[in-house]
Amino acid sequence: MKVLKQFFNFYINSSIHVALAVFSCAWITLLELDLTYDSVVLYFIFFASITGYNFVKFFSVAKFYHRRLANWLKSIQVLSFFSFLLMCFYAVQLQIKTIFIVGGFAVLTFLYATPFLQKKTQSLRSVEGLKVYIIALVWTGVTVFLPVIDEGFKINNDVILIAIQRFAYVLVLMLPFEIRDLKYDTLNLETIPQKIGVKKTKNLGVLLLVFILVLELFKHEVDYSRMLILSFMTVLTGMFVLKAKTEQGKYYCSFWVEGLPVLWLILMLIFV
Repeated sequence: MKVLKQFFNFYINSSIHVALAVFSCAWITLLELDLTYDSVVLYFIFFASITGYNFVKFFSVAKFYHRRLANWLKSIQVLSFFSFLLMCFYAVQLQIKTIFIVGGFAVLTFLYATPFLQKKTQSLRSVEGLKVYIIALVWTGVTVFLPVIDEGFKINNDVILIAIQRFAYVLVLMLPFEIRDLKYDTLNLETIPQKIGVKKTKNLGVLLLVFILVLELFKHEVDYSRMLILSFMTVLTGMFVLKAKTEQGKYYCSFWVEGLPVLWLILMLIFV
């Protein structure tokens, strides 16, 4: 039992779970646009997500501890190294135009984690009120525009609507994290719950989910199976947002909330 718990914690802490969520969102985009399964771009996104998230999460930790790193962190570094190699393997198989887009998001991720503002003591991550919007922007670019552009698909009205929906949905997914971290975040971060309070943050999440549903009606063709799945996912996501609190279970956000896109993908694969 102890071994299973250690493996599960490694699965969460090493960003495999969140990478699976990003991977799922990208695949959902392909399904929504009736595009073929693209293993190269999807696997690239998966391994790039592990590499990027672990860089962001453990950059400062590794910098200060060097060789005295805990075993769990060393294991994550090893995983990140091999993920980086696999990311490069799939990257060279992408379209040239896709690689340029990847480069832009890679720079944004680097600046998000690495201090360069105010005499190199502040990163984009610590800029007031900017954190969730950068994350939503990167997720949208990687899971919507990256697979679409690599497929050579025209960026039409449906693609734009999916991108807006994805941006809004990622913002909603971030709200339980923002509420959880309310007691840890410094006031100068100006997170959404800090600015408008927990109750209004939850109301904002519900409004964004309704907005996502409404946008579905403006697509070129409304697929009722997809609409039902989207409706179910918005209701379920809304429940997680409404039940979020500052004192929550260890895996409430890191497993259950981050796992929602994976469930969405499973439902799409089964019923669409």
